[in-house]
Amino acid sequence: MHKDTVELVCNVGELVSLFESKSGIEGFLQKVISLVAYHMKAAVCSVFMYDEATQELVLTANQGLNPDFIGHFRIKLGEGLVGHTLKTLRPVREARAYENPQFKPVHGMGEENYQAFLAVPITLGNRRVGVLAVQDPQPDYFDDNDVKALRAIAAQLASAIEGARLLMGIEKPGAPPVPKNNTEPEPHDTGCRRFLRGIAASEGIAMGTALDITASSRDWLNTPASPAMALSEEDFLRALRKTEEQLADIQRQIGERMSDVATLIFDAHVLILKDSGFSGEMLERIRGGQSPDQAVREVVTKYIALFSKSSHPAMREKITDIQDLGLRLLSNLLATPDETVDYSGRIVVASEMRPSDLLKLSAQKAEGLILSGGGVTAHISVLARSLRIPLVVVYEPVPLHPTASRETLLILDARQGSVLVDPAPDVIERYRVLIENDRKTLETGGNVLPTTETRDGVRVQLLANINLLSEVSVAQRFKAEGIGLYRSEFPFIVRNYVPSEEEQYRIYSRLLESMPDREVVLRTLDLGGDKILSYYPSAGESNPFLGLRAIRFTLRNKDIFCQQLRAMLRAGANRQLNIMFPLISSLDDFRQARQVVESCAQALRNEGAPHNPSPRLGAMIEIPSAVELSADIAREADFLCIGTNDLIQYTLAVDRTNQMIADYYVPHHPAVLRSIQRVAAAAMSAGKPVSVCGDMAGDERLVPFLIGVGIRKLSMEANRIPRIQAVISAATAEASRCLADDLLKLGSVKDVESRLGMTS
Repeated sequence: MHKDTVELVCNVGELVSLFESKSGIEGFLQKVISLVAYHMKAAVCSVFMYDEATQELVLTANQGLNPDFIGHFRIKLGEGLVGHTLKTLRPVREARAYENPQFKPVHGMGEENYQAFLAVPITLGNRRVGVLAVQDPQPDYFDDNDVKALRAIAAQLASAIEGARLLMGIEKPGAPPVPKNNTEPEPHDTGCRRFLRGIAASEGIAMGTALDITASSRDWLNTPASPAMALSEEDFLRALRKTEEQLADIQRQIGERMSDVATLIFDAHVLILKDSGFSGEMLERIRGGQSPDQAVREVVTKYIALFSKSSHPAMREKITDIQDLGLRLLSNLLATPDETVDYSGRIVVASEMRPSDLLKLSAQKAEGLILSGGGVTAHISVLARSLRIPLVVVYEPVPLHPTASRETLLILDARQGSVLVDPAPDVIERYRVLIENDRKTLETGGNVLPTTETRDGVRVQLLANINLLSEVSVAQRFKAEGIGLYRSEFPFIVRNYVPSEEEQYRIYSRLLESMPDREVVLRTLDLGGDKILSYYPSAGESNPFLGLRAIRFTLRNKDIFCQQLRAMLRAGANRQLNIMFPLISSLDDFRQARQVVESCAQALRNEGAPHNPSPRLGAMIEIPSAVELSADIAREADFLCIGTNDLIQYTLAVDRTNQMIADYYVPHHPAVLRSIQRVAAAAMSAGKPVSVCGDMAGDERLVPFLIGVGIRKLSMEANRIPRIQAVISAATAEASRCLADDLLKLGSVKDVESRLGMTS
């Protein structure tokens, strides 16, 4: 009997459509099981949620069994087939369920009519969320493909179901109000032009009026409506409907553009909005005589307090969702300019930013971002570049006009790392021309040739660094010859859980399919340092850059490592597959990682799952010990890649996120140049390819040196390809060798700068 494929079942657009219904959390779950039953062609479908406090599974939604048991039937972890599924975290498939000794019949539920049984665990990282189960009267109805399909569905729905579980379990009554914060300083009002110097974290130029989202949240939630506004229950219901429509529309847009990292990112908003304790309580207050805007403010404030008190990290992370939802409702209720929904024409000013917040700003079409008062983490910077959001970090408050009646115009120049406040008309016009030229270059890809070579005919491959699937089209537009570095950690960082093997498999498959005849290098997780998973237990390291990061993290967390490697091996079936390990410090690191790959390939072989049995395995050389051992590593690895960002950091003992010592982070330091030459020579001696994938690969001043020491593969942000191609096309390999020889003899940074013609 034909059943739908995993690809059809896991269609994001179809799942998003569930949120467009008018039902609350219970209704959402009921629609989930109806959708699953339809695609699986199963007579029965059930969702069980796990209650951590009692270690019991609760039947939360069902189609096909006695509905009286919904919300009342409980089973212990490990008890029955369902409890066994969640305890072992493995699927359970039975041709005739009642023949399994662990089957537990329940009088009156109606299970006696069904024989075939299939259940899969629902998990988020190391958290047990629940179980998704299907049943059918026909014995042996479900097969291995159904197991894969149901596991994929469970992975796709896990975040939304966890959100529903948290909301249904929260203690709502009696929450104390959140005290108002009267300690924040008012923004400066200069009323004149001002120039701020900062750090460019994501290249680009943007122009727009300022929107301080921290101040916006404070002002909107604490300022009552004008007494002249007579708001009614109908006004509230209209605002509620409009908010639902906006969320559904944003979810569709972001799902189409960034399915790898943004899947159901607004699910928490929708579930909270439809919760009877949220919008339902607002409606009760309004019918009791409270003004609609005050009802929204008080319920939002109450929920913020409830979420703040929770001991559950995932619950506390929902606070910003609650704030954003409250702002949307108030904006629609008061019929004000739609600041909280569409940020077109706005430059957002904020004091801090999480990856999920950045994704939302992208979905809301923000022109640019200014982070005021501190540093920026590497993953925020890289994610902003991936989303093509210009980002500048400044170390003083941005002087904004204190009232909305006089908006502050900003120009954000993230090439120079500067912010212009209330610029003059002639400056505005010059920047308009620059922005339009950038837009045209992005759309056309400039005048990039399909291949790159020096004037004397030496080929140099220009590849793209990729963080999100949405960047692939940009890489193709700029004629990248492949993907030299896929940073696999971003789907982990922006979620609030570890993506499952199925989710990762779909991402890697799409990435590889986008470059069918070109080189693609998948780097395994590079977590740690400043790239921290908010939902994963922190080691509390005093110096995380020297701690449990990259390959050390994955070798210590084999379950996460194996899931990722299995997904990569499966995605790479029937094509060349390149897997690269970050922060290799010894041959032992590389050999351990290689052994894990081999064991994963053997497990897939035993399962009969299509996969790549012999991927090419590479090592990133980015710390001094690896430079010392580069000849030994090159003999065992299939390829090497020099990660210059970390190589500079570790060679020079400079924390690259610490702005107090930013001037010590010098890419052209003689020790860095000699390290690169040594690795390149080791790779060439072993007959192995070597590439550079850090920021130096896109630095016009240093590319001739890289060519001079024998580097023939450069991987960079795709939009830098036109400029780097122009530099290489104007150079000769012979002149580059002479330059490299000269630089390698120098022991002073100033001497290097003088030879390169750089101003100190």
